[in-house]
Amino acid sequence: MLKQSQPAKAIIIFLLILTLAAMAGDFVYAVETPETAPNQSYFINLDKQTIAKGYTVSSFNDALKLSLVPGILSESTGVDAVLLNETIDVPWQLEKISKIYQFEFRNKSAYDNKKPFYIQMSYDKASNYYKQVFYYDKNYSSWRPLPTVDYPDKSYVRSLIHLPFARLAVFANPEALVIGQASWYKYKGGLFAASPDFPKDSKLRVYNTANNKFVDVVINDFGPERKLHPNRVIDLDKIAFQKIASIGAGVINIRVEPISIIPENNKILDIAESGAKSELLITAKSAVVTDEQTGEILWQKNATSTLPLASLTKLVAVKVFLDTRPTLNSQVAYSLKDEEYNYEYANKWESARLKLQDGDTLTIENLLYAALVGSANNAIETLVRSSGLKREEFILKMNQAVADWGALATHFIEPTGLAPENVSSAFDYAIITKEVYTHPIIQKASVMYQYKFTTINTKKAHTA
Repeated sequence: MLKQSQPAKAIIIFLLILTLAAMAGDFVYAVETPETAPNQSYFINLDKQTIAKGYTVSSFNDALKLSLVPGILSESTGVDAVLLNETIDVPWQLEKISKIYQFEFRNKSAYDNKKPFYIQMSYDKASNYYKQVFYYDKNYSSWRPLPTVDYPDKSYVRSLIHLPFARLAVFANPEALVIGQASWYKYKGGLFAASPDFPKDSKLRVYNTANNKFVDVVINDFGPERKLHPNRVIDLDKIAFQKIASIGAGVINIRVEPISIIPENNKILDIAESGAKSELLITAKSAVVTDEQTGEILWQKNATSTLPLASLTKLVAVKVFLDTRPTLNSQVAYSLKDEEYNYEYANKWESARLKLQDGDTLTIENLLYAALVGSANNAIETLVRSSGLKREEFILKMNQAVADWGALATHFIEPTGLAPENVSSAFDYAIITKEVYTHPIIQKASVMYQYKFTTINTKKAHTA
């Protein structure tokens, strides 16, 4: 790739994988820790007289209930329920907050699956995130959600199901906060809300937990910023807020029940229609997941295979340059000869670069952020020239640095990543990423959307 994406942002992707990996096993399965307790079983036989009246099957101290109202069953049947303590794969992106249960009608002809019935499940762990009952679907090898209503004050959920057999659990989805706070704002003047989690046009029922008043709203805006307001679920339009609280309240405690959630990219809150998988799906040719603290490999896919490194090379070049302890406000005169090195591996129109003229002056800091945020290849070469080292010596130091870190399969022939001969492995880059990300400048650049500066001599504005 010639016009490479911002190299420092690749760190965030890698660290995100590391975060997700905390839930992973040897093969990136989110596997439950084996328990020593055996499975627990429950059985009841329902005769015709009982099913005609309707009956609620209650098992395991009311942790699992099946509400079989009149008309659900047409014949007598035995009902089995099992509390599963065995090792079971669960979705990697969800948090399991209940035990896993299984139920079955022994007489399959007794149930018409066109008639859904209610189930009630208790959960053991409180969560402020969106809770749903999921059932395991063998056809898709995934966990699929059921329509669910949460009763957080009673620590249980209720769902509709239309199956004579199911393996069930309650999961919380960290993509959507539903219990917390809400404030108000003036925008469209209607029953609307802003959400950082639910897509536009989704419909939510919002309860004021102080008085149990509720209002149904449509999401029409993004916000509030979760980093600034970590407990803020949504913000309500002033008109909607007044339905459940006085404007003077400012901020209120709420809970949200989704009525309808608009899909994004054929997913609802990052869950595909086919359900939530227990495997972390990675399509990259090579990948590795390690424990950030211990370095232990948790999962790998061709982790030691060497592949072209592309713009990630720049991170090592910048780290080596920063190790020379430069003065960031030092001024440097740009030379067109710097970018000529880039054209040994790419055409001028293909290479990401700063559009500078010969003799333009800028600071070391400008060059660093242009290289990291804008992936400017010519900025890297100017930094190399400004390091006080010969270019060959600088590249040698890059190779020595990664070798010292333990990245022995990595090799550079130039400092930008344009050369396909710059190679590394997923395992090596896990090592490299951990080392380079310790520097505050690289950390800062990794979260910058763009970088703007002005050349000193021409006062011309540039954006990287």
